[in-house]
This record gives sequence, C-alpha cells and structure tokens, in this order.
Amino acid sequence: MKPAVLRATSSVALLAAAVWLGGLVALGAVAAPVVFSVTPWPSSADAMTIVFRRFDVLAMACAAIVLATEAVRAVERARYTRLGIVRTVVGGLAAAGAVVEGMVISPRIAALHAAGAIRGVGLGGTEMARLHDMAEACGQAEVVLLVAFIVLQALTLSRVGSRAGSRGGGATRVDAGSTET
Repeated sequence: MKPAVLRATSSVALLAAAVWLGGLVALGAVAAPVVFSVTPWPSSADAMTIVFRRFDVLAMACAAIVLATEAVRAVERARYTRLGIVRTVVGGLAAAGAVVEGMVISPRIAALHAAGAIRGVGLGGTEMARLHDMAEACGQAEVVLLVAFIVLQALTLSRVGSRAGSRGGGATRVDAGSTET
C-alpha cells in the first residue's frame, strides 16, 4: 500500500473516531446528567430521546467511515500485520456497538418512553431500566474501543512516517503490512 493512501485512510478514520468519541463523552458525561437533573420529567426524557436518536445517526455514520477506511486498505491489498488486524477488529467492535445501540437499544427506549413508561416503574419501566443499563454499557464499551482505535491509528501513522523517512527510495514497507515495490 502506498504511504499516502495509508496516511489518508488513517487521517479520515481518526477524524471519524474523534467525532464519535467526543459525542459519546459529551452526551454521556455532560448533557444527559445535566438535562436529567435540571429538567423535569417527562421533558427531560423527551429532549434526551431526540438527542440520543440524532446522535445514533452520527455515530453510525462515523462507524461506517471507520469501516470504509479499513475496506480501502483491503482493496489496496494491504497485507495486515498484527497491528492492522487488531486495529480492524477494534474498529469493527466499536462499529457493532454503535449499530446495536442505534438500531436496537435506542429505538426500544424511545418506544417505551412514547408509551408512557417511567424508568423503574412497572413492567415497561423495568424494561426501560434494563435497556438504559445496556445503552450505558454499550456507550462505555464504545469509548474504550474508540480510545484504543485512536491509539492504534496513531501507531499506524507513526510507523508509516518512521519507515518512509528512514528509507530513501526503493522498496518502502508501511505499517499496515503491505510491501510497496
């Protein structure tokens, strides 16, 4: 794989992962706790249901971009090293989390809220509490995976730069594992 293609795919993946990670942290650590503590129910739940559903779309778009960058590397016939395999698996797991949250968990929470369920009250509320706990666990897992993915992307870029800079001309081996001749 050409170092320029590897740099471009890593840069795009880093940008998507940073937007996604930043949104998770901003919503989970700042917006949701403030809205739920300051705004009375059901307005708080109404507002956060809309916010989380919109963010789900953004998170899934970022996940698709992350997966697309790995697909570009595959099309470019990169022979993956352990670093590339781990990066791809970590990105794929984070993407799976975003899809499960956006396509399964959040819609169920929204439907329960629309039906009048109150978290922890009655059967609907018990289900809502269970789904909310799942959403939190999924979001936390995504945060950990995205931090790891960003570190792996940084390692990918650092190896490309060090290898490309240490060899003047001729064959260049880049960290995604491809051998460019």
